Amino acid sequence: MTVVILRPFLRALPQELEDAAMIDGCSRLGFFRRIVLPLSGPGLVTVGVLAFVNSWNAYLLPLLILGSPDNYTLPLGTANFSTQYTSDTAAILAFASLAMIPALVFFLLAQRWIVGGLAGAVKG
Repeated sequence: MTVVILRPFLRALPQELEDAAMIDGCSRLGFFRRIVLPLSGPGLVTVGVLAFVNSWNAYLLPLLILGSPDNYTLPLGTANFSTQYTSDTAAILAFASLAMIPALVFFLLAQRWIVGGLAGAVKG
Protein backbone atom coordinates (compact mmCIF):
# COMPACT_ATOMS: atom_id res chain seq x y z
CA MET A 1 0.00 0.00 0.00
CA THR A 2 2.91 2.32 0.71
CA VAL A 3 4.27 1.91 -2.80
CA VAL A 4 0.84 2.48 -4.35
CA ILE A 5 0.44 5.79 -2.51
CA LEU A 6 3.99 7.16 -2.68
CA ARG A 7 4.88 6.18 -6.24
CA PRO A 8 2.55 8.71 -7.90
CA PHE A 9 3.95 11.43 -5.66
CA LEU A 10 7.50 10.78 -6.68
CA ARG A 11 6.62 10.22 -10.35
CA ALA A 12 4.63 13.47 -10.51
CA LEU A 13 7.61 15.62 -9.54
CA PRO A 14 8.87 17.27 -12.72
CA GLN A 15 12.43 16.60 -13.83
CA GLU A 16 12.87 20.38 -14.17
CA LEU A 17 12.83 20.70 -10.37
CA GLU A 18 15.85 18.44 -10.09
CA ASP A 19 17.60 20.22 -12.94
CA ALA A 20 16.97 23.62 -11.36
CA ALA A 21 18.22 22.39 -8.00
CA MET A 22 21.40 21.00 -9.57
CA ILE A 23 22.02 24.32 -11.37
CA ASP A 24 21.62 26.12 -8.03
CA GLY A 25 24.32 23.87 -6.55
CA CYS A 26 22.13 21.44 -4.65
CA SER A 27 23.37 17.87 -4.26
CA ARG A 28 21.13 14.83 -4.76
CA LEU A 29 20.72 14.46 -1.00
CA GLY A 30 19.99 18.17 -0.68
CA PHE A 31 17.40 17.92 -3.47
CA PHE A 32 15.75 15.03 -1.69
CA ARG A 33 15.79 16.78 1.67
CA ARG A 34 14.82 20.29 0.54
CA ILE A 35 12.45 19.60 -2.36
CA VAL A 36 11.20 16.01 -2.50
CA LEU A 37 10.36 15.55 1.19
CA PRO A 38 8.33 18.78 1.53
CA LEU A 39 6.42 18.09 -1.68
CA SER A 40 5.67 14.50 -0.70
CA GLY A 41 4.67 15.44 2.86
CA PRO A 42 0.95 14.69 2.41
CA GLY A 43 1.78 11.28 0.94
CA LEU A 44 4.16 10.49 3.79
CA VAL A 45 1.55 11.49 6.37
CA THR A 46 -1.06 9.34 4.63
CA VAL A 47 1.27 6.35 4.62
CA GLY A 48 2.18 7.00 8.26
CA VAL A 49 -1.45 7.09 9.38
CA LEU A 50 -2.30 3.94 7.45
CA ALA A 51 0.75 2.14 8.88
CA PHE A 52 -0.17 3.26 12.41
CA VAL A 53 -3.76 2.06 12.09
CA ASN A 54 -2.63 -1.27 10.57
CA SER A 55 -0.12 -1.89 13.34
CA TRP A 56 -2.61 -0.75 15.99
CA ASN A 57 -5.14 -3.29 14.73
CA ALA A 58 -2.65 -6.12 14.20
CA TYR A 59 -4.02 -9.42 15.42
CA LEU A 60 -2.29 -12.41 13.86
CA LEU A 61 1.38 -11.44 14.32
CA PRO A 62 1.06 -10.56 18.03
CA LEU A 63 -0.98 -13.71 18.54
CA LEU A 64 1.85 -15.81 17.11
CA ILE A 65 4.70 -13.94 18.81
CA LEU A 66 3.31 -13.16 22.26
CA GLY A 67 2.83 -16.24 24.36
CA SER A 68 1.19 -15.25 27.62
CA PRO A 69 -2.00 -13.22 28.10
CA ASP A 70 0.00 -10.77 30.23
CA ASN A 71 1.65 -9.35 27.10
CA TYR A 72 -1.38 -9.18 24.81
CA THR A 73 -2.11 -6.18 22.61
CA LEU A 74 -5.50 -4.44 22.47
CA PRO A 75 -7.05 -6.61 19.75
CA LEU A 76 -5.91 -9.76 21.52
CA GLY A 77 -7.27 -8.46 24.82
CA THR A 78 -10.60 -7.75 23.17
CA ALA A 79 -10.70 -11.28 21.79
CA ASN A 80 -10.18 -12.65 25.32
CA PHE A 81 -13.67 -11.45 26.27
CA SER A 82 -15.13 -13.97 23.85
CA THR A 83 -14.87 -17.69 24.52
CA GLN A 84 -16.22 -20.81 22.86
CA TYR A 85 -19.36 -20.87 24.99
CA THR A 86 -20.11 -17.24 25.82
CA SER A 87 -19.36 -13.70 24.82
CA ASP A 88 -19.43 -10.61 27.05
CA THR A 89 -20.81 -8.16 24.49
CA ALA A 90 -20.81 -5.12 26.79
CA ALA A 91 -17.16 -5.63 27.74
CA ILE A 92 -16.16 -6.18 24.11
CA LEU A 93 -17.90 -2.99 22.99
CA ALA A 94 -16.41 -0.96 25.85
CA PHE A 95 -12.91 -2.31 25.24
CA ALA A 96 -13.18 -1.74 21.49
CA SER A 97 -14.43 1.81 22.02
CA LEU A 98 -11.51 2.63 24.30
CA ALA A 99 -9.06 0.90 21.97
CA MET A 100 -10.07 2.97 18.95
CA ILE A 101 -9.64 6.37 20.64
CA PRO A 102 -5.86 6.76 19.98
CA ALA A 103 -6.18 5.76 16.32
CA LEU A 104 -9.16 8.09 15.88
CA VAL A 105 -7.33 11.02 17.48
CA PHE A 106 -4.25 10.37 15.32
CA PHE A 107 -6.43 10.22 12.21
CA LEU A 108 -8.27 13.43 13.09
CA LEU A 109 -5.01 15.29 13.67
CA ALA A 110 -3.61 14.18 10.32
CA GLN A 111 -6.87 14.42 8.35
CA ARG A 112 -5.85 17.54 6.42
CA TRP A 113 -2.71 15.88 5.05
CA ILE A 114 -4.43 12.59 4.30
CA VAL A 115 -6.87 14.24 1.91
CA GLY A 116 -3.98 15.99 0.16
CA GLY A 117 -2.04 12.75 0.14
CA LEU A 118 -4.73 10.87 -1.69
CA ALA A 119 -5.33 13.72 -4.16
CA GLY A 120 -1.87 13.80 -5.74
CA ALA A 121 1.51 15.41 -5.48
CA VAL A 122 1.93 18.37 -7.80
CA LYS A 123 -1.08 20.16 -9.18
CA GLY A 124 -0.73 22.21 -12.29
